[in-house]
Amino acid sequence: MADCEEVFFAADERCSRRKCFYLLLCVVALFLLSFCWYGVRRTALCSHMAIFCSSQTSTRSSEDAFQLDLMKDVSLERRTDVLMMTPWLAPIVWNGSYNIDILNAQFHQRHVRIGLTVFAIKKYTVFMKTFIETAEKFFMVGHKVNYYVFTDRVKEMPNISLADGRQLVVLEVPSYKRWQEVSMRRMEMIRDHSSKRFINEVDYLVCVDVDIKFTDEVGVEILSDVFGTLHPRYFRAPRERFTYERRKASAAYIPPDEGDFYYAGGYFGGTVEEVYMLTSFCHSEMMTDKGNNIEAIWHDKSYLNKYFLYHKPTKVLSPEYLWDNNMGVPEVLKRRRSVIVPKNYNAVRNR
Repeated sequence: MADCEEVFFAADERCSRRKCFYLLLCVVALFLLSFCWYGVRRTALCSHMAIFCSSQTSTRSSEDAFQLDLMKDVSLERRTDVLMMTPWLAPIVWNGSYNIDILNAQFHQRHVRIGLTVFAIKKYTVFMKTFIETAEKFFMVGHKVNYYVFTDRVKEMPNISLADGRQLVVLEVPSYKRWQEVSMRRMEMIRDHSSKRFINEVDYLVCVDVDIKFTDEVGVEILSDVFGTLHPRYFRAPRERFTYERRKASAAYIPPDEGDFYYAGGYFGGTVEEVYMLTSFCHSEMMTDKGNNIEAIWHDKSYLNKYFLYHKPTKVLSPEYLWDNNMGVPEVLKRRRSVIVPKNYNAVRNR
């Protein structure tokens, strides 16, 4: 009986081994079959993708190809001598902090149109020729630009040939007796034309003083939803030295323990919608103060700084974009992209 059991168990063990062998053989066969199928599918897929990519490459615009090529070698300068980012993570634009070729490709692809606003009121028309000539050489070269010139002396506008895609639009406006009034009324005029005209003609507005000249490249690197420019005199000064409006009775009031930067009044901008909101705020606050017989210490600049305190700009321009040569040239200033033109204020104001 024991011998029979041994024979039975031996036969059963051989049967189990045979089953395991066949099962293993099936697994190996399935593995080989799957591997072969995957290889065939991969070859076909690669072949299909090669044809697809080839087709896409042949139809891709030269602009897109150029942009992709640029991405292969992007070297940006990492500066430690200046602040490159605001506490709210908005970039501060300094030389070397961007690749203009990549940015140009992006903005060309979007067919962006830029409006540049200036006010040539009274004798400030004498600055127009230099302003336009230097802008044609350095400002947004290769992009579509509308020069919007607000003036009370239309006949004094210079006749200057402009590059293709650029035009001079003269907007006749009333004059005012006091230069302070002229300065503050700018916000109202930009606001009104933003809603009536600019919104239909351009995508971005750059609002600058006419008594500057461009001396180096100013391109699409400055464009953002809303941007301001660090004042050349105060960009390294502590908050205590900022000349904010400190009278509590004024709508431009900023408390002593508040304030991020001191922004120049003659260089700001953004999308037309954002510029409309900025100028609307400033004009409204000016009218509030005027009703209370108050005039902010630095006029429209005081209200602009109040706006930027509570409506943070999405980009901040370094003093490279607005410099005063009377202050010398600090080591951190690698380029001077636009500078204030020396002038006799008594000769051009209130005349």
